[in-house]
Amino acid sequence: MEWLGRMNAAMDYIEENLAEEISYGRAAQIACCSTYHFQRMFSFITGVTLSEYIRRRRLTLAAFELQASELKVIDAAFKYGYESPEAFSRAFKALHGVTPVLARDSGAPLKAYPKMTFYLSVKGDTEMNYRIEQREGFEVFGVACAVSSDMEKAFADVPEFVTKELEKGTWDCFNDLLGRPHDAWYHAALFDHTDTAFKYMICTYAPPGLDIPETYTRLTVPAQTWAIFQSPKCEMHDVWRRIYAEWFPTSEYEQAEAPSFEMYYGYGRGDFSYGVGEIWIPVKKK
Repeated sequence: MEWLGRMNAAMDYIEENLAEEISYGRAAQIACCSTYHFQRMFSFITGVTLSEYIRRRRLTLAAFELQASELKVIDAAFKYGYESPEAFSRAFKALHGVTPVLARDSGAPLKAYPKMTFYLSVKGDTEMNYRIEQREGFEVFGVACAVSSDMEKAFADVPEFVTKELEKGTWDCFNDLLGRPHDAWYHAALFDHTDTAFKYMICTYAPPGLDIPETYTRLTVPAQTWAIFQSPKCEMHDVWRRIYAEWFPTSEYEQAEAPSFEMYYGYGRGDFSYGVGEIWIPVKKK
């Protein structure tokens, strides 16, 4: 598959430049997608951020060199992109559990993270239900928190945040402000993505002219083309993974730089097993 070749070529570029400056833009160019889309796709498919993968690979190679050569710690630090031996030593110990000096000792316990390679895995013929829609711009408001870009950590932290806000009555406050019945659906926006984190906001549509208290976060979403994926049982984790691992690699679209949304409809006060969901991702033609 052509996508596999491009992704593996991007990984080759990263591997060849672990002791040099690595350009995310160049890696994305090799993979034939935008930098934003490349980083998002990498995180969802692998479960770690691109920056964390590079950090692990560099510290793996540093450990190999320290054990097998007379390379000085200060030289290893600068070789693998650290500004000082102290910063390098902290990162090295956090990963390996021992300092760079002790790593030279025979029998020192170290960790090795191998180079990643993408390959095709046939898992069945389960369909993905989606539609492409063009929509005008809109505004939402709500309560946001910062979430780690590490997908496994995010999948644990987000439900905790949602539960806390629902217990505080955040959604009831939204409904009171909008003057509508205390229904049970809600939306969530994912935006402001960086290498290490993004913002997750419980939100709802903001009607034009509504006086929104300053305690809430406001988000303006431009006119956009959306890829909308159905999740009948609100099993968002699996749908997110399949979008990046299966749909994007074989579609004619890539992710645009705009907020994404999780839409929950008709669940029972935090019990998602009674509802249906959708994931809205802004897309553009490759």
